[in-house]
Formats: sequence, C-alpha cells, structure tokens
Amino acid sequence: MESSSRRILAGLIVLVFAILNVGAVSAQNLDLSAKAAVLMEYSSGEILYEKNPHQSLPMASVTKIMTMALALEQVRDGLLSWDDIVTTSDYARRMGGSQVWLETGEQMTVKELMYAIAVGSANDAAVAIAEHIGGTEPAFVDMMNQRAKELGLTNTVFANPSGLPPDVVGKPGAPHHSSAYDLAVLSRHALAVPSFLELVSTYEYTMRADSSGQPHLYSYNSMLDRVLGSGRRYGFPGLDGIKTGMTNDAGYCISATAQREGLRLIAVVLGSATADTRKQDVSALLNYGFRMYTAVNVAKKGEVLGKVEVRRGDLDAVEVAPENDLSVGVKRGEEESISTWYEWDQEKLTAPIAVGTPVGYLVAGKADVELARVPLLAQQEVQKGSVFQIMIRTAKRLLRSLVPGRK
Repeated sequence: MESSSRRILAGLIVLVFAILNVGAVSAQNLDLSAKAAVLMEYSSGEILYEKNPHQSLPMASVTKIMTMALALEQVRDGLLSWDDIVTTSDYARRMGGSQVWLETGEQMTVKELMYAIAVGSANDAAVAIAEHIGGTEPAFVDMMNQRAKELGLTNTVFANPSGLPPDVVGKPGAPHHSSAYDLAVLSRHALAVPSFLELVSTYEYTMRADSSGQPHLYSYNSMLDRVLGSGRRYGFPGLDGIKTGMTNDAGYCISATAQREGLRLIAVVLGSATADTRKQDVSALLNYGFRMYTAVNVAKKGEVLGKVEVRRGDLDAVEVAPENDLSVGVKRGEEESISTWYEWDQEKLTAPIAVGTPVGYLVAGKADVELARVPLLAQQEVQKGSVFQIMIRTAKRLLRSLVPGRK
C-alpha cells in the first residue's frame, strides 16, 4: 500500500512538472515555416524566441521601417516638417511595385508621402522622401547604412529606401539584406520615434484628398486589430503595426508589434512561402509570448512619484513624474523579481529648472540588471535662489549630516 502511494505521488509530481514545462516545450516546437523568426519583448529587448535569428535574408518592404524612422527622426529634430513640400523626380515616378502613381514634378507634403509609405507601402513615395532628405537616393542610402551601424545591425545592408530587389531598380548585384534579429532591433528603435506607431497602425488613408481622392489606400498588414463600420472586429487582438513585405526573392515578410495589458511584443518573420503561413507564424509567436509572459506596470506617464532635492533653488525639492508609461515584461510567476531604482543628473538638479526638464531616470531591473528606463521630468519651475536662501539650505543640509537621527 505504501509503495503504491509513493508511485501515485511520483506520478503526480511528474504530471505537475510536465504541466509547468508545457510553455518551454511549445517554445521549442512552434514549428514555424518561415526561414527565420524572432520574438522580442519591447521594453527590455529580451529575445523570447528565435529561429535562424542572424541569417542574412532579403526583407522586401520591411526595409521601409528604416526609411520612415530616418524621416521621423528629422521631424523630431526640427530638420523636417510634416508640411514641407516634396517634388517628385522622374526617377521616383518610375519605381515599380506598390505605388501611389506620383507624376514627375507632382508636389505633396511630407505627411501625405509618409502615410503613402506606411499604409500603401508606396515605393515611389519612399524614393521621393529619400531624395528630399538626402538630396539623392544614394546619399539617403548612406544615411540608412550609417544608422544601421549605430544601432548595431551587423547583418544589415541597405541598397535602396523601398526594399525592391536591386536589379529591379537598375542596380544589379547591389547587396540588400537584413536578419530577423536586426529587424527586431530596428523596429524597437522605430517604435520609440514620435509618430511612428501612429503611422504604422493606420489601416486606411486617402491620397490627394483635396483633388481626386485617389488612390484610397488599405494597409497590406491585414493583421492590424481594427473595427470596421459593421462593428465586427478584424485582425490579431492588440496588433497595431508595423510593416509587411513581399518579393519573389524575399518571400512573405513582416515585422509586427502587439500590446496587451502593458506587455508589448515584436515579432519578425522572414521568408514565409505564403501570406497565410506568414500570418500563422506571427500568430504563433505572439500567442506564445502573451501566454508565457506578462507585464509589470511600474509607473504611469505624468504620475508624480515624489520629490528630489534641488541645489541653489528657491525650492528645496521638485516633484518628478515619468515622461511615459514604464512596464517590463517577465515570465509569468516572476513578477516579484522586478525592482526599481533612481538615477539622478545632479547638473540638471541645479536651479534654474524649467517645467518638463529631464532630471533623471526611473529604472526597472531584475537582480540589479537593468531592463528598462524612463526619463523623469520636473513638474515644477524652480528659480535660482537668493544668496540668503542658498546659505540657509546649505546650513540645514550640513546640520542634517552632522546630527545623528536629524531629518
């Protein structure tokens, strides 16, 4: 009887461990059909799943992530405006594949062309933007490769801003390739650039709205989570970007991102045989990620976290709040392993301080290893204090340091 009970207990233990390890087993057996794939947790950049992550492959129009990121960086830095007028060259007009039928000499705003790239994957718009920013397409391509180097994309070489095969645009033999890992890193960078997510989450857009209204664009990313006029929901729940691509050489490719309850994931698939298998692979990656991981929501944008001491100001301390939400993805059951700490910029904490000045960071990590951070912004204006105020505060601080227990 005792022996039988032990056998039953042993069997139950084995069953429990099998259940607990189901995720790990399925992680290794997602059975993806794509040539290469990566699943990344956005906040930390941790790789949750990979298949041939560093294999160099053609990436078709997924290339346009870099094109859009560079343009939006210029907007962010004040070097380019949404309302700037771009004039189409004859070379841009002659781009094949997906296009919005730009005419030689036709003028459009940066905003219109950016939506044409993000929604309609327009090759002519990508070249027009590239020429406007770089002066020439080759000069813009140099900018693309320079940014790739800065981001550590060691298996990426760009030959054009569109993703068309080099021989199609008259540059036979020119290299143009990336890897699933590099594209995940690039996508993570692009998501942090203002307006990028707004562009790539858009499902439809009308070109030439003030004249012909043609063409009316629909995103090639059919997995975008959206509700149509009928009220029916379409797409993959929580998926709000980024970019698809397809050529004969590249097959069906995508970099996708989805967010649920604060957990944002990035899934990259390269070299799928069909649009359906691409969708199946991305769904498998994201479903695995959301099943096995969860978000620890550390702080909310604008939520005052407390005060930090200020030097030489008319105030002793200034309230601080995060610039954006901060969350960290962890394996389910490991939520308590996340800790937080602050890093302050003493130079920025010296008066005068304007409202909105970044004065430090809130950092989230695990076992003292940083996973993610967010800037902390001053919520009050601090003027430079008078000599008398500074002397009094200096004396108080000295007193606190000399008298044990004095606060």
